[in-house]
Amino acid sequence: MTVLVAHGQAHGDAVNQALLFPNEFEAAQRDYPILFRRDDRGGIYAVALLGLDPDDNLFLGSDGGWHASYVPAVRQRGPFLRDRESGAVTLDLDDPRVSRGGDGNPLYLPQGGTAPYLAHVETVLDVIHEGQQINAPLFAAWQAADLLRPTTIELDLGDGQSCAITDILVVADDALDALTAEQVATLHASGALRAAFMASASLDNIPRLIDRRHQRHGN
Repeated sequence: MTVLVAHGQAHGDAVNQALLFPNEFEAAQRDYPILFRRDDRGGIYAVALLGLDPDDNLFLGSDGGWHASYVPAVRQRGPFLRDRESGAVTLDLDDPRVSRGGDGNPLYLPQGGTAPYLAHVETVLDVIHEGQQINAPLFAAWQAADLLRPTTIELDLGDGQSCAITDILVVADDALDALTAEQVATLHASGALRAAFMASASLDNIPRLIDRRHQRHGN
């Protein structure tokens, strides 16, 4: 059995946002703006902004590739999941990327043992599991320090076009600057301070997203 590593609309990748976990911020901030939203229960979660139009992933290529230095873990895992109770890795056999003899990456070595691709998938699933554990404590620490600010980002896309990214939270630079020495020490000890600076710095990727959109749409 093999699994093809491919990205595309058929695999759910044609989206303009992807769920992101705090332990991915260091890698993700090189490519994507990191924004925050509230779920139906008022909890906070992070997303990587992938595009500026609905269902438009500007990193998705027609060649089945994802053209960025880092792919969010929820998009890397492909047809694999980890069972929450047993911790076992499961595979969706109905996924079109799964083959029983065609092209793709083998899951096991001919002589026995886990193949490199499956080992990578297990690492990706570990990232998701760890991220789920640290999500709530990190965002609680940020809220206690008043680092998150609700905002709307309005963008000029050129040629008379514009867009507004609404219902989001961002890590505010002025809130970081206003931290007391005690708050800095507390946030630094838990790793929350480093994550906050990464999320703030990631907003510099917004102009790059606009450039990508111009290149894709030829304007």
